[in-house]
Amino acid sequence: MVTSNVFHPSSALAQAIVNLFKFAFVLSAVIMLLVGGLVTYCILRFKGRPDHPDPRPFYGHTKLEIVWTVIPFLLLVCLMVLTVKAMNASDPPDKSKAPDIVVVGHQFWWEARYPRSGVVTANEIHLPAGRPLLFRLESVDVIHDFWVAQLGRKMDMIPGHPNFAWLQADQPAEYRGACSEFCGVQHAWMQIRVVAESAEQFATWEKQQLEPAPTPTTPSAERGARLFQQMTCVNCHAIRGLPGNADARAGPDLSHLASRKTLAAGVIENTPEGLTRWLKNPQHVKPGNLMPNMFLTDAQTEDLVSYLQSLK
Repeated sequence: MVTSNVFHPSSALAQAIVNLFKFAFVLSAVIMLLVGGLVTYCILRFKGRPDHPDPRPFYGHTKLEIVWTVIPFLLLVCLMVLTVKAMNASDPPDKSKAPDIVVVGHQFWWEARYPRSGVVTANEIHLPAGRPLLFRLESVDVIHDFWVAQLGRKMDMIPGHPNFAWLQADQPAEYRGACSEFCGVQHAWMQIRVVAESAEQFATWEKQQLEPAPTPTTPSAERGARLFQQMTCVNCHAIRGLPGNADARAGPDLSHLASRKTLAAGVIENTPEGLTRWLKNPQHVKPGNLMPNMFLTDAQTEDLVSYLQSLK
């Protein structure tokens, strides 16, 4: 089950933010009702009549002026303290510590790297449930904003200025995240899935991701593999085990593409039909993305789909 309910946090880090929001919301509602009620009362009780003289100005009441200055000041100080406390809950105290996961924002997809193991994937982040992980957040083009609301705070991703944040999932589940900083025409379709699983399941997934891409076993997939290397696909997309291809990072790593649930950062389901639509015309599916229309024939598309669907 994929969940994205902001008000059902799955970590103490996210719970601190929800608590802050609830307090600020209730406080604001009380102030609004109090001020609105007083204004309504004054309008009804003291509304002017034709035979009434102009009201006498009321000023110089020092005690009253002190009260209505001190009370808002104390409320703002309280909000500031709670805000700083919530921010510190997910702010890494030691940014020199090696990150557990590096997330890089691209227009318009997410790259996820696991420095300790060497795994590189895209648009789906797997992590072990039950422990906080240090994320290093980067961008290669414009400002993005990484936000998985149920797991932690949102954080800007600024080119040349990496940020750090703790994220944690208390329970195994799938969580939906998104870019929350307008980054271009496909900002709304820059989604991410975070898959929290047991330590054993995560270790199994990580081991599988480190395996070379499977060798094609059907004639159609073999033709697709040759086509992938003959066309410009190989210059942009890395596939583990493909010679001279390890540094291709312009597009998502496709080593185990078939194991992912969606394509193009959540735009379509990762099915043969969805992949066919994408390859035939990426700009029709996701206008403004950086993958050009290769004007593939039906036969070429079928062979590429067979090859890419074999990458599990």
